[in-house]
Amino acid sequence: MADVSINATVRSEFGKGAARRLRREERVPAVIYGHGAEPVHVALPSYDMMMALKTPNVLINLDIEGKKQLVIPKAVQREAIRQFLVHVDLLVVKKGEKVQVEVPIHIEGELAPGQNLIEHVYNTLPVEAEATHIPESVTVSVEGMDVGDQVLAKDIKLPGNTTLAIEGDETVISILAAQAEEPAAEGEEGEGEEGATSAE
Repeated sequence: MADVSINATVRSEFGKGAARRLRREERVPAVIYGHGAEPVHVALPSYDMMMALKTPNVLINLDIEGKKQLVIPKAVQREAIRQFLVHVDLLVVKKGEKVQVEVPIHIEGELAPGQNLIEHVYNTLPVEAEATHIPESVTVSVEGMDVGDQVLAKDIKLPGNTTLAIEGDETVISILAAQAEEPAAEGEEGEGEEGATSAE
């Protein structure tokens, strides 16, 4: 999985005003928690963090003013319109320990001929994996599937170090029939033509 290094600075100012000042400096507020330790409030370079977050469940080597800390993102707040980072929650992890995360589901293959739709019951798959070996995604094949077919959680192939964090019988993908468009009301088109004629 991806592994990036980011420098962080401890912050002592809080509130909206402090957050605005950080954004002007192209930094984003974040909090680090986990392993029973007191939360640590830090500021991160906005650009570096945005690039890191392009990879789901990215493993981040933080350098907090000389102190090294291994973390993964757990919650990310973005501004609704411009999508810049507002706040990030980071979870402390250690090599060898397992964490629960949600992994993106990648669909491959073509459905059986017909007007069929793929319903994503889960867009991401909840799994438990080693913190330093979290899969970037899982692949689900829908090749040849037809209306009524399903993919259950237990049907999805996972890496050796990863296990499901939901029941195996949970439906992840379902194949539905596309709904036909309702026909236009009878006589509707003709009335429109007559109206155009009478208006001339």
